[in-house]
Amino acid sequence: MKLNNTQIVSIASLAAVIVLVFIIGAIMHNCSGGSNPETEEKEKTEKVEKKENKKSDKKDKKSKKSDDDKNKTLVKYPGRTFSYSEKFNDNQTKQLNAAKAIGLAEMPKDRKEASKMRRKLTKIKTDDNYIVDSLTHSVPYLVPAAAKELESIGEEFADILKRNNLPHYRFYVTSVLRTKEDVENLQKSNGNATTNSCHCYGTTFDLAYYRYDKVTRTHEYMSEDNLKLVLGQVLLNHQRAGKIYVKYEQKQACFHVTVRE
Repeated sequence: MKLNNTQIVSIASLAAVIVLVFIIGAIMHNCSGGSNPETEEKEKTEKVEKKENKKSDKKDKKSKKSDDDKNKTLVKYPGRTFSYSEKFNDNQTKQLNAAKAIGLAEMPKDRKEASKMRRKLTKIKTDDNYIVDSLTHSVPYLVPAAAKELESIGEEFADILKRNNLPHYRFYVTSVLRTKEDVENLQKSNGNATTNSCHCYGTTFDLAYYRYDKVTRTHEYMSEDNLKLVLGQVLLNHQRAGKIYVKYEQKQACFHVTVRE
């Protein structure tokens, strides 16, 4: 069968197109990470190295942590334990009566107003013995008697640690004076929040019993339970002396303290 010139040209053109498509496909395959023995081997080697490096890093971190743990020494306050719920069970009525007797006649409208009540309120700040937490629903102000009592509790806490040759820690103050604005904001998230709270009179503060800040740089450390015992002992001393009322609040994990005098 003879092909005319037109048919020959058509077949040649088709063959050229097929070859071109094959070449383009090969180029695209290589560009997209196709099977290049050298490239595949290199990538495989890199993956193995990365995996080995990660294992090595984890091993080093674990070893370092293990060494640190070996160097740490748990020390303990030797005080006698007692039932917090039994000893610190001063009810709301007791605390509220004391708050009304020596506290503010009327709670401040907001933070700005509280800051202007300098004759009636004392601003409390983080010091060597305690940390005033980032207060979300209260302001860092107390009536002078309460501010003085908080200072005294902090000093006695530090003194017990020092006398027993223990590391110096600070406890956290987590709630103080509530303004009308604070109560309103709190009621939005907590329907049980009330304006008839000891916190509204500037006589009351909450101390977290499971949060402490270690100040002393040493390998010696204390457990949170043992630090809770130290703080509890201080509060028990002040309670027995008739200085404060204390409520053990497990839900909020704090000691709720109201000054009596």
